[in-house]
Amino acid sequence: MSARLRWLVRQPWSWSFAAAIVVWLVAAVAAGQGAGGALTAALAFGTFYVIVGLGQMVVVTLGPGNVDLSIPSTIALAGVIGMKVMDGSNGGIVPGILAALAAGAAVGLANAGLVFLLRIPPIVATLSASFIVQSIAIEIGGGLLVKPPPALAWFATAAPLGLPLAALVALALSLLVSLVLARTIFGRTVSAIGQNRRAARLAGLQVNLVAVATYALSGVLSAVCGVLLASFSGGASLDMGVEYLLSSIAVVVIGGTSVNGGRASPAGVWGAALFLFLLVSMLNTLGFGAGTRMVLTGLVIIGVITAAGGERAA
Repeated sequence: MSARLRWLVRQPWSWSFAAAIVVWLVAAVAAGQGAGGALTAALAFGTFYVIVGLGQMVVVTLGPGNVDLSIPSTIALAGVIGMKVMDGSNGGIVPGILAALAAGAAVGLANAGLVFLLRIPPIVATLSASFIVQSIAIEIGGGLLVKPPPALAWFATAAPLGLPLAALVALALSLLVSLVLARTIFGRTVSAIGQNRRAARLAGLQVNLVAVATYALSGVLSAVCGVLLASFSGGASLDMGVEYLLSSIAVVVIGGTSVNGGRASPAGVWGAALFLFLLVSMLNTLGFGAGTRMVLTGLVIIGVITAAGGERAA
């Protein structure tokens, strides 16, 4: 095995891409739509997994126990608020996006307050917050489908030359998050907290401030997903974020981010997102029922993680 191949195999994200490529080829044959069509569909739907996965990834990198379970309700709230402010008008797109991002940041800050001020475990805090956020979304949305402006709906669904424009947004966010984690004090502090919180504090790092900002970032990225998802699906609904609870965690783990904290893998989120969508799509095309699909998906995910060597160092 050459040195370059050995380096590739050791990367935490390599196994997610390998699994995605295998499932992509099988799905293309099973669906009968060709490899290009399968990839376009994977990019279109996988985009949403990537966006929420990036936010979840940064939170998980803070260390054991850190997770954001309010992502589905934040997606719904941001989608409803964004669409309500836009009111179907192209002129309201910018104010609507800003309002949605503000809502996402507010949810993230509220989560951080529960975790770091009231000392509530993140799983309990974010899950409890999700019920409150969902209730607010119900009150604002009134249970009705709030439709997006035509320009935003076009952008969310357009795929010139087979490349969804929304995927470019996810790519830009991925590059930005990668840059922040690798090149800024904030990103290095996030990794330091995940590796040893006490040592990070003794080193004079702004541990609490960075941790709060991390939860706020997850909320903002969930809001971005909410606006794009509402635009893609023809309107904001209260249950549109439900499937992103476990999938946001799955893409983080499969993508090579350490569940023990201290190591993030933005590139791996892409491989895991494509793999997850293609796997479910393939099983659905082959005629498996919902229960069987869930069991097989779980088994395959376990297999990929096991093949990747669990917590192998990068």
